[in-house]
This record gives sequence, C-alpha cells and structure tokens, in this order.
Amino acid sequence: MAFSESLAARVRDMVTRQKGIAEKKMFGSLCFLLNGNLLVGVWKDSLIVRLGPEQADRALLKPHVKKFDVTGKPMKNWILVEPDGVENDEQLKNWLEAAEKFVGSLPKK
Repeated sequence: MAFSESLAARVRDMVTRQKGIAEKKMFGSLCFLLNGNLLVGVWKDSLIVRLGPEQADRALLKPHVKKFDVTGKPMKNWILVEPDGVENDEQLKNWLEAAEKFVGSLPKK
C-alpha cells in the first residue's frame, strides 16, 4: 500500500482552498506543502503532521498519535495520526489547522 487515496482526497479538499498549497509525492507518501514548506502528508493509511516543538509534545499525549518514525529515528516535530484519529472531518480539520499555524509562520521557500 502506497498511501490512502481516500485520506489524500479529504486532505486535498481541505487544504487546496488556501493560497500557496502544492502537492508532491515523496517518501512513498503524498505530501502537501505550504509556501514550499512541508505541511502534512498521507503515509499509508495515516496522516503525518508537522508541528512546532511544543505542539508536537502536546499532540503525543492525544489518542491515536505517535512519533513519525519509519527509519528507526523519529522525525523531529512530526507526528503520525492513526486512522482512528482522523476518522471524521472535524478531527482532520483540527490537525490541518495545527500544522498550518506552525508551517505558516515559517519563511517561504
């Protein structure tokens, strides 16, 4: 399984309404970038989310969330939200908004 097309479509529907969003296949997943910076991605059937350090630490306390680690070395400030954590649109929207808040503060590439 490369990545969940249905989750990718849900993410696409929510983020492409914004200016500066691009879509790119990377690392066996589908990633969405905001102003050239990685924002979120769909990896297998889960959502990967880029957050600030404090946000990432708080997110790890929530159910269905763990560090994003596919190589044995977790990616700093990236979390993986399992399918149960993005089951409905409200959950997905909350993760996307959290990522947009952090990534939107980064310089454009």
